[in-house]
Amino acid sequence: MYDICCIGHITSDKVVTTKSTAYMAGGTAFYFSCAVSKLDVNYLLVTALAEAEMPYVAALRDKGIGVKVQPSAHTVFFENIYAEDQDQRTQNVWETADAFTMEQLDDVDAKIFHLGPLLADDISVELIKTLAAKGQVGLDVQGYLRKVINNKVYPVDWSEKKKALQYINILKADEAEMLALTGYSKVKDGAKMLADWGVKEVVITNGSKGSIIYSDNVFYNIPAYRPEVIVDATGCGDTYMAGYLYQRVKGVQIQQSAEFAAAMAGLKTASQGAFTGTEEDVKAFSQR
Repeated sequence: MYDICCIGHITSDKVVTTKSTAYMAGGTAFYFSCAVSKLDVNYLLVTALAEAEMPYVAALRDKGIGVKVQPSAHTVFFENIYAEDQDQRTQNVWETADAFTMEQLDDVDAKIFHLGPLLADDISVELIKTLAAKGQVGLDVQGYLRKVINNKVYPVDWSEKKKALQYINILKADEAEMLALTGYSKVKDGAKMLADWGVKEVVITNGSKGSIIYSDNVFYNIPAYRPEVIVDATGCGDTYMAGYLYQRVKGVQIQQSAEFAAAMAGLKTASQGAFTGTEEDVKAFSQR
């Protein structure tokens, strides 16, 4: 049995900032996996991508990451365009990949399944329900709130949210995603509604302003940990969840888990690409 299994597509990303343009692997699957690989946890990634991008899988395996891969007709191709304030992002989608199926996961058991859909059709509600019978389910909700029109990504509500969220143990959303889901702009109101729909731990992030977690009628206020210079915020939320789920699967309490996660995410923003530090680096950064 794995401690954590992440399910999501590796993407081929074009990242445009005010300072540079770069091409790289991306997606929740990639950033979460790279971050988890630096931690002491039994981990598996389940992904799908086209033959041309299989070197991305080889690179993850070279890091010691277990990967179960399903061939796909295409690889998801995202273009992420950041403003000077890297909390602000515009996205284009030029290709999409095949959806995940239960057949890919029949022989996979995990304490926590972390779902990282990039688009609404990636992971069905039926698959979520089936996984919930096998272990806890974590979800980064962003993919269910995206609609692609003429290759541009627009925010939408998730029509099947009430069917699905009853099976979610840990939900991660930023404040804009919470607003799209609940209609509430105030975090306490939105988090309570998500809990009413069945979510056990509601994680609401707000970039450089920190995060809030709501569980069992208690709010936990988590500070942001900022490096001297923010270089690249891409994958910051995925790095946060890697740290958070790592701590939670070890039995660490919510406040301590989230502070570790926030420090890990903050440290990641100090360099281009995925997280490359260690658990000791995160602890040292959080004590600065």
